[in-house]
Amino acid sequence: MNTNAPDLEWMENVTYDELSLGQTARLLRTVTLEDIQAFAAVSGDINPAHLNAEYADATMFHGVIAHGMLGAALISALFGTRFPGPGTIYLGQELKFTKPVRIGDTLTVLATVSEKDDEKKRVKMDCLVTNQKGEVVLKGEARLMPPTQKVRVPKVNAPQIQLFDPEARLKELLARADGLEAVRCAVVHPCDAGSLSGAIDAAAHGLIVPVLIGPEGRIRRVAEEAGIDLEGVEIVSVEHSHAAAELAAGMAARREVEIVMKGSLHTDELLKAVLAQAPLRTGRRLSHVFRFDVPLYPKPIIVTDAAINIQPTLAEKADIIQNAIEFACIMGNERPKVAILSAVETVTPSIPSTIDAAALCKMADRGQIKGGLLDGPLAFDNAISMEAVRIKGIASDVAGQADILAVPNLESGNMVAKQLEYMAGASGSGLVLGARVPIALTSRADGPMARVASAVLALLAAHDQRKRQAENAWKQG
Repeated sequence: MNTNAPDLEWMENVTYDELSLGQTARLLRTVTLEDIQAFAAVSGDINPAHLNAEYADATMFHGVIAHGMLGAALISALFGTRFPGPGTIYLGQELKFTKPVRIGDTLTVLATVSEKDDEKKRVKMDCLVTNQKGEVVLKGEARLMPPTQKVRVPKVNAPQIQLFDPEARLKELLARADGLEAVRCAVVHPCDAGSLSGAIDAAAHGLIVPVLIGPEGRIRRVAEEAGIDLEGVEIVSVEHSHAAAELAAGMAARREVEIVMKGSLHTDELLKAVLAQAPLRTGRRLSHVFRFDVPLYPKPIIVTDAAINIQPTLAEKADIIQNAIEFACIMGNERPKVAILSAVETVTPSIPSTIDAAALCKMADRGQIKGGLLDGPLAFDNAISMEAVRIKGIASDVAGQADILAVPNLESGNMVAKQLEYMAGASGSGLVLGARVPIALTSRADGPMARVASAVLALLAAHDQRKRQAENAWKQG
């Protein structure tokens, strides 16, 4: 029997009687960063030597190393799947770790039968793990009870581990703001710990210069209770949230601030104040975008509009999509793919959203919506899944790889956004577009990371607005 070349579809064991002294088997595995992250997730061992490159560089190992027990797990895999294989009972293991294992190392696990106990039907195995340089990284001795009956069983596909690191995704997003000057931001009525800490955290990241607008005494009480340091932070005291919204909108109209950030007040209260300021209007419908990092999707995705427009008309949907396309361009996507969602992927007269979707695509063909690649109607599955596209035989440059999901109405959009966040584990951030200044808009349930991420989006949009104004001034001058 050749234990070094196992069947790809079946696992066949080696019984006690088939084992002989000196018999060997090998297993090869190249260690990846994902292996280390998965082992940390399963074991709970989040030692920074395995996960934090900056910390690991300062240790005696000068770089990230794998968990020692990751090598031991490979020994266990060899015993459980190949040699002796199914039916083996692991009784004990002695190990000595001799060298660190690094990302990219190719490990060879070698097991050799060193002793047999015919009375108890047990064996000892010498275990040796070497890297691609032939260096021993792990060695030891295992005690096993091999199977006594021959079995051949089909291989079972192991459950897949989807690795998702929200902090790493946030760092990638923050990197987009590197080198950009922080801008003044009106933080409207930050009278709860979430909105106040979000603004101060965004300031600490160098994204905004916060101007806190609201009842000063209440803001300071919240800060004291939450342990938030407000030293050096500008506070403009007003009596209530209505006055805070009006003052913030006025400051934005006068260009005294370049970003508005929602605090602990209702969204419609803030947007009403913004719309009351004629200098803040652009002639386009205000709309909201959610930007999500989704564990099971290979790129960020935008959902619009899930927060402002309840039942938008066809013309309003065109504005909503145009806002989202321009935002995607700000985020570095030169020609975003827009999936216009409905319940089905065919134009169906009894489902009005499918007719709107077809009309929006034709508007894009005629240049009424610019900068994106539109397709619709598309059901959610064939907007984001290439497998669904293949099964349904859809020919589309958008289907299965959407960058923007344009929803039919607020109800469906809100459901999509909440499901992505709470059931799919997505990390999100939000922004209101269509005014002269970006408005960072988050939910009261959002944590500090979401609020900081929303500040990044607002900063990028604010600097894009600066650029546009400079270009217009140059053209007019």
